[in-house]
Amino acid sequence: MDPSQPISCANRTGRFFALYWRVLVLIATPSLAALVFLVDTSPAYRCMFVVLMMAIFWITEALPLPITSLIPVVLFPLLGILDTDRTCMMYMRETLLMFMGGIFLALAIEHCNLHKRIALKVICSIGCSQRKLNFGLLSVTMFVSMWISNTATVAMMCPIMKAVLEELESQGLCQMYIKGKPDDAEKHSNEIPVPSRITICYYTGAAYAASIGGCGTLLGTGTNLTYKGIYENRFPEGNTIDFFRFTIFNTPGMLLGTFLVWIYLQVVYMGMFRPKSKAAQESNISKEGEVIAHGVIMNRYGELGPITSHEISVAILFLTSIALFFTRKPGFTTGWADLLPEKKIQDATPAIFTLIALFIFPANWQWLNFLKINPTYLPTQRTPSLITWKYINDKTPWSLIFLLGGGFALAEGGKASGMSEMIGQWLSVLKHLPLLLLLFIVCFVVQILTEFASNVAICNIVLPVMAEMSLAIELHPLYLMLPVAISCSYAFMMPVGTPPLALVAGLGHIQTKDLMKAGVGVKVIMLLIIWGIFPIYGPLVYPEINEFPQWARPMENVSETPPQNDSVFHMH
Repeated sequence: MDPSQPISCANRTGRFFALYWRVLVLIATPSLAALVFLVDTSPAYRCMFVVLMMAIFWITEALPLPITSLIPVVLFPLLGILDTDRTCMMYMRETLLMFMGGIFLALAIEHCNLHKRIALKVICSIGCSQRKLNFGLLSVTMFVSMWISNTATVAMMCPIMKAVLEELESQGLCQMYIKGKPDDAEKHSNEIPVPSRITICYYTGAAYAASIGGCGTLLGTGTNLTYKGIYENRFPEGNTIDFFRFTIFNTPGMLLGTFLVWIYLQVVYMGMFRPKSKAAQESNISKEGEVIAHGVIMNRYGELGPITSHEISVAILFLTSIALFFTRKPGFTTGWADLLPEKKIQDATPAIFTLIALFIFPANWQWLNFLKINPTYLPTQRTPSLITWKYINDKTPWSLIFLLGGGFALAEGGKASGMSEMIGQWLSVLKHLPLLLLLFIVCFVVQILTEFASNVAICNIVLPVMAEMSLAIELHPLYLMLPVAISCSYAFMMPVGTPPLALVAGLGHIQTKDLMKAGVGVKVIMLLIIWGIFPIYGPLVYPEINEFPQWARPMENVSETPPQNDSVFHMH
């Protein structure tokens, strides 16, 4: 635009809104949320004012997500909803300590490159044909993301995929990006490269597998811990969300989902079941290509060198941590926590035990030279621990801690102010819907919402509503809260929905329209899996969901005979 030319009013206004829309949202949101005070100014409506304001800030990200999460510390005491100390206690609950223990263990695994060694070894073992290689990459991504963050897992896998594809392309066995015609070379020289079918298949598959695998354990992603914290805070008399049963329930859906997504990607991008199609011909790399791909993987593995004492020690602690989680209170047999019945022991205890052990055990055993009579050499520096605080401080997603705490504070504020009970009364009309239809609707709506905002933010907003909906229709809270919590992680279409998709979109130069085309099928697959598996498999892992629990009834109704609910789907 010529600076000498006058700028029209429309252009000026458009530029202003483009630059300062966040400021306008910050100014307008409190005024819009304050409209609830026209209805009532009781504590329940004051809490709703805070919830509405934070929901808009979370969805639009007008403020950074962790900063929005701290709003209850200011507004809850000022509005007479919760005391300051009670509000602050929500930001350091057992769930958050479990998260810290799990994330620090994941960082220790990253620190010593144990995750890379496992990934490369498994990929080589599965095979290096185009289909086997893609299946191996998805399987490894799924498994690793069960224990470390989805973003870190995808960031680890992308360079491996890129190296394999580049080597195959250099040998003329595949094409990573679609090139322009010779006469269009100048036109295409400054444009973003267009990824080929194979590139889209590999990169998007890694992002999908990370999101699906993150649902496998409580440590896999922040939405799982949000669910645990909100459920236990809202229903303190109910059973805790333990690591063992959560993993047992989610593992079949995770494995089935990963396999079906692999089939889907193979059919769409690599011509599976269509051997004469162009996609099938492009993906066929022959035996020569398999050897080349295997060589690339082995070279990457060789760069890691021989396995170190650091990796061995972290692996031992990792396996010990998993064993402690699974055997704490398995249910079908006596767990180690059952042997200590004086106090209630939850998953944060083994998580923090592992964290402390990471700082106690040495990264190598050079200090043993001091015990030898004739040592070859003596160390000149102190042996470091398996992980250092500096590494943790640099790598920990501290913002997620505030985001989780903000969600717990909202849930506690809604309960204390009476807003939760009020919402429950509003939702009582839903008891006439068939239960399976209701489950499908809530999972579908949440999977759409999570495409446009942070998964954890959506989880913080939706789960308290699901809790109150369950009470309103006299349904066990797990029946809606667990599938919805898992659905919050199923963002497969929009790069803003989850960091792994944003990462592969950037590294693979994949446009949003291509992400949407690839992700719509994955979204349908995972929606049908969570909707189909929970009513069948859920009662086997959580037998209590067949009945509305006594501890969830309002105090005045506890002594009364529980009413029969025709909408409850009794599963046997």
